[in-house]
Amino acid sequence: MALEVKICGVNTPETAAAVSKAGAQLAGLVFYPKSPRALTPAQAAQVAAAIAPGIAKVGLFVDPADAQLEAVLKAVPLDLLQLHGEETPQRLAAIKARFELPVMKVLKMARAADLDQVKAYAGVADRFLFDARPPKDRKDALPGGNAVAFDWRILAGKRFPKPWMLAGGLKPENLRQAVEISGATAVDASSGVESSPGVKDPEKIRAFLAAARAL
Repeated sequence: MALEVKICGVNTPETAAAVSKAGAQLAGLVFYPKSPRALTPAQAAQVAAAIAPGIAKVGLFVDPADAQLEAVLKAVPLDLLQLHGEETPQRLAAIKARFELPVMKVLKMARAADLDQVKAYAGVADRFLFDARPPKDRKDALPGGNAVAFDWRILAGKRFPKPWMLAGGLKPENLRQAVEISGATAVDASSGVESSPGVKDPEKIRAFLAAARAL
């Protein structure tokens, strides 16, 4: 089974073209204003237009209001909503019902007990994304995209009721180890394929996809 790859924080048409050419299955567009990868709906429309057909367009939101979701979806044809905040299962259900799109809930990991969250969301989330908890000692820490990994052994040998992705500090150099330890069949990279925060590196994107294919 081929490893499924999502490149997140795609924020220019040039990066969208690089992600498409490299062969990613999903491209993430960030709608969290504090992120260096953030897009306005108008910017996202231009970026989305450069993503090749067949690549799923994922919108990353952090505790979004309905008005924000409406504004983005009016401009951008998203395929999947990634919820990266403190959204409750009830909020996920409301978003799914209103916008009729699948939802991927991000669960932040630091210790094995964090997997207890899965049960609460399993009945409503269509997918899970396991990411590292933001570092407490960093004032600039974001909900995700902090170039920080968690202990992949937390996931080793586990089975989950919904498909899931691994995120957090993934880069071409550690992808094989991350997949072999965690058992992930889908991965998400953002900071690990950048030359600086918010600036994607086409060569690192190619290297990440090449590493994924080698698995």
